[in-house]
Amino acid sequence: MTPSLATARRVVVKIGSALIVDEQTAAPRETWLKGIAQDIAALSARGCQVIVVSSGAIALARRRLNLTAVKLKLEEKQAAAAVGQIRLAQAWSEALSAHGLTAAQLLITLEDTEDRRRYLNARATLSTLLGLGCIPVINENDSVATAEIRFGDNDRLAARVAEMMQADQLILLSDIDGLYTADPRKDPQAAHIPVVAAMTAEIDAMGGEPPPGYSSGGMRTKLVAAHIATQAGTAMAIALGHRDNPLAAIEAGAKCTWFLPAPEGRSARKNWIAGHLSPLGTLTIDAGAAKALAKGSSLLPAGLKAVAGSFERGDAVDVVNLDGVRVARGLAAYSSADATIIAGHRSEDFETLLGFRGRDEVIHRDDLVLF
Repeated sequence: MTPSLATARRVVVKIGSALIVDEQTAAPRETWLKGIAQDIAALSARGCQVIVVSSGAIALARRRLNLTAVKLKLEEKQAAAAVGQIRLAQAWSEALSAHGLTAAQLLITLEDTEDRRRYLNARATLSTLLGLGCIPVINENDSVATAEIRFGDNDRLAARVAEMMQADQLILLSDIDGLYTADPRKDPQAAHIPVVAAMTAEIDAMGGEPPPGYSSGGMRTKLVAAHIATQAGTAMAIALGHRDNPLAAIEAGAKCTWFLPAPEGRSARKNWIAGHLSPLGTLTIDAGAAKALAKGSSLLPAGLKAVAGSFERGDAVDVVNLDGVRVARGLAAYSSADATIIAGHRSEDFETLLGFRGRDEVIHRDDLVLF
């Protein structure tokens, strides 16, 4: 069955800069914000918990700081974020308070969701805020995040939040009303896809180039978000945001694309592993090892053909087959240096090769998620 916003009990709504900020005036689009706040209030009134992931901080500050270059330096982005976050939080606070709702601002970096302890702390804070009836408004903490610790777009941040909070649905409000077989701006024959039952290579190939203007994601990052959300059991929708009361429109049946959640469930810990956006290395395995993983086995070093990247024990790594296709992601039991030494060997050789006897597995099945 196609999901319905009317039945959701916890929803994450992602809103891009182009929806929040008027490109001509570089000011918040107050009328649009009033409409989305009205939608959020309606959802809250019937017991649905709503989390907002909102872009717009940098766009709100660029003109005030006279930052007119198309591409800003990292330090300029950080400065603009520090100024714009205040304006963005104020805009949301005013829009939501008109309906008796309290906005709470959270600034998150990629590291906050990749580190297990920070991940659990963020989840606890969000759960408490929701329990108190607040509307958390989340943005990437651009004022401190560097290129190495950034999500880079709020589509993936929103998916990570949805996975973290076990949301029923993730709504990505965009400048397009869903996924098409090709870019409809370039191909008049492109067909709209109302429902995606499962994420496949064919679906991934439909991702296009990022749109112009303030937006930085594009369809490609939305499909990455779909992978994260659906594998965590969350339904996801891509819907048109450039309309009044966009959430009410979705509930009333407006055209959008729904991505159905994967039928198999994962533990919260495996959701966290699967959702890692910055694996630090890649392990290439032979066909025998790939078959063993598919049957639920751990990854043994005998099937390991190559090691790439620099990682330590406990870091997230991707596992690919001989064709370079990702088959799994997991937490390495050995550093990249040690994994390179034991690759292709049996566990009884470890002590001779490394000078110590570690785990028999390069990645234990409890620390492994298949794709």
